[in-house]
Amino acid sequence: MTRQHGILVPSAGERRFTLTRHDPSADLASIVDRFWIVRWDLRDQPPFEQETLPYPCVNLVIGTHRPGVHGPATSRFVARLQGEGWVIGSKFLPAGFRGMVAAPPAELVDRVLSLGEAFGSEGRDLDREVTEAADDGSRIARVERFIRARHAGPDAETAEVNGWVELARCDASIARVADLASRAGRTVRALERLFRAHVGVPPKWVIRRFRVQEAAARIAAGGAGCAELAQELGYFDQSHFIRDFKAQVGRTPAQYAKLCASRAAAP
Repeated sequence: MTRQHGILVPSAGERRFTLTRHDPSADLASIVDRFWIVRWDLRDQPPFEQETLPYPCVNLVIGTHRPGVHGPATSRFVARLQGEGWVIGSKFLPAGFRGMVAAPPAELVDRVLSLGEAFGSEGRDLDREVTEAADDGSRIARVERFIRARHAGPDAETAEVNGWVELARCDASIARVADLASRAGRTVRALERLFRAHVGVPPKWVIRRFRVQEAAARIAAGGAGCAELAQELGYFDQSHFIRDFKAQVGRTPAQYAKLCASRAAAP
């Protein structure tokens, strides 16, 4: 089953666009998480806004909707789809994009660089070549060649940081930075420095994002209530959970549950 974590109100989008995911070639698997392709045809239909709560990483996007280098986003992302269009995205691992551009990861947070700003004429050429490619396989192959030419490959610290981010995602017992630092065998301060250097955002933010993504996925599926979620996800109390959820999703858990239910019932 495909994970819907990060896609807000997923049932609504299923009727408006298609999403396919593709694994990277083996030699890029330590840098790129996956490639994703979205297509929509809303001609003679009203525009549709798809909200996401992005993973802590960089996405390289090419296509008809907001192409560019999308840095880690600290708030929800809203894609307004209209007419007919497509995009292909390269979702890098959290520390995988470091070295692709001159700017350090921390300077990419909440920013979108055009392909020209990020890569100069090579970025504009990539945009044109991917757009003109005959099929999805050719498009992915062209992007992979571009990444290989610009990325020196991960170092040991990059691999470690990626592993710690994945640990924070998978292990619900990690509710605080001190928990992750202990598992990583680093001091809290050292872990914070490594995350800012390689991911761009601090470990506290990464842990909070994963907890809210998990909560949103469970609410959308009609799962646990607010008090139960707060306890299971390691929040000090229910009020802290509600504030954290609203700050990232833009709605309280109750409001989000109501929205998911109404969208699921809509024809």
